[in-house]
Amino acid sequence: MPLLEITLPLLSIPSPDSNVIVELGPLRLRWYGTLLALAVLLAGWMTQREFRRRALDPEQVYTVAAWCVPGGIIGARLYHVITDWDRFSDDLASIPALWEGGLGMFGVIVGGATGALIAARRIGVPFGTVFDSIAPGLIAAQAIGRLGNWFNQELFGRPTDLPWALEIDPEHRPARYAAEETFHPTFLYEALWNVVVCVALLLIARRLWRRLRPGVVFACYLVGYSIGRFPIEGIRVDPAHEWLGLRLNQYVFAVVFVVAVAFLAWALRRPPDVPDEPAPRRRRGPTARRPGEPAGAVRRRGAGPGRG
Repeated sequence: MPLLEITLPLLSIPSPDSNVIVELGPLRLRWYGTLLALAVLLAGWMTQREFRRRALDPEQVYTVAAWCVPGGIIGARLYHVITDWDRFSDDLASIPALWEGGLGMFGVIVGGATGALIAARRIGVPFGTVFDSIAPGLIAAQAIGRLGNWFNQELFGRPTDLPWALEIDPEHRPARYAAEETFHPTFLYEALWNVVVCVALLLIARRLWRRLRPGVVFACYLVGYSIGRFPIEGIRVDPAHEWLGLRLNQYVFAVVFVVAVAFLAWALRRPPDVPDEPAPRRRRGPTARRPGEPAGAVRRRGAGPGRG
């Protein structure tokens, strides 16, 4: 037996005891909804800064938000319900229960982009510019929103005993992992990755945007998010449709990645749109002399053949 035996303590991240902040009679203020609201406010503030930096009216962001926020939330919920229909088909009343979690990120992108297209037409700003202005705030909002999964004890990964493993209460564990206690905090991985992507987008938006075509920053957001989401999705254990060992969202974001890279390959080969400069005015040369006209003769305006 060794003379000195050192036992390291088992480290882990505890889960919150409750997802409710405060109860006021029948009303409950939940962490998930509160963090979602904070995420929307952060996205709006960052988008206003991007509008101002691009010499656009920051007040127009309110119009953008009025279309993007409802579009993103509705799209996110619809995507989640459609892809998890077996859960909702017997309990249709739970479809509007956003506070219980369940927002699909691909639905956020599609619904929010639809709202952005409508808003861009209403405020008269190119939609590529609107998308680029939204991108940094959107990925930052996703980082905040992912913390709501921690309070709901959802969207975690496979069992692990790593020092940053997440403790999950028995009632939230999948049946096949009922005996396990700690899991990968996949929502935390995604939140940290989103912060990295946000910083990269801010650097691109501030240093290179004048040299890039509209839409490039948003395409970089899609590429960056997809790169992180694909492997993280692969270790999640929440129910999902699978084919050939890959989850549905992995296929979805593989397609998003390919489309975004194709757009970048096209856009980066072309210079940004620059308004054409007016052609220089030609200076009039000396008027040709008529036959028999002495050199240096001054001709009156309008004088010519047929006029007297």
